[in-house]
Amino acid sequence: MLGKMKAGLIVAIEIDAIFTHYPNVKELDAPSGYKLFLVEKESYDLYVLQAGMGEIAAAAGTQFLITKCGVSTIVNFGVVGGLTTDMKREKICIVDRVVHYKYDCSEFMDLAVGQVAGHDSIFIKTSEELVKSALSIMDHLPLATCCSGDKFISTEEEKRYLHDTFEGDICDMESAGIVLTCQANDVPCLLLKSVSDGLADGAEGFYNELQSASLKCLLAADTIVEGLAGKPQ
Repeated sequence: MLGKMKAGLIVAIEIDAIFTHYPNVKELDAPSGYKLFLVEKESYDLYVLQAGMGEIAAAAGTQFLITKCGVSTIVNFGVVGGLTTDMKREKICIVDRVVHYKYDCSEFMDLAVGQVAGHDSIFIKTSEELVKSALSIMDHLPLATCCSGDKFISTEEEKRYLHDTFEGDICDMESAGIVLTCQANDVPCLLLKSVSDGLADGAEGFYNELQSASLKCLLAADTIVEGLAGKPQ
């Protein structure tokens, strides 16, 4: 008999949505700087890690979930900035590719700005099979390219630059670290994002929509994880 699915859910700051949606969540022991929780369902166990903001925190947290918790799948949900007029506040999307736009080895390697060594373009693909499975569960969600780097993008000028230069639809500070760590460990990952601040919104818009956008995104992530757990592993 196959065992229960073990999935890891990594978050940066959107932890309040976890407590709202999973009132019976159990806190587990974790190293200093992390908050680790367990959601037990009939068909799966969900290890939830609050790792903090930024690519380094996201990469380290992803590795912790894989190495210490033994998860077979990584899911990330969170709020992002919208880089186009279509990506409006509280719109939910599935990330199918990421651009690590702060990665720049172009001065000494034959790589474009944003192209990570070992990749044939600037685009880092998320897990195609998981994206396909997620769309079979929630087929109305659009696919998005996420520009990911260690900077909060607050101005319309910066957002338009990321869209025009890297073909981004949304931006965040964690996705590149998560996807690259999952690739290094041969663990599939799925990224779901909800827009907190649109093209013309800044930090104020982010804070105003943080809680509502986080919860809507988590509800979508929960629906997809439930569906994934019901599929043959």
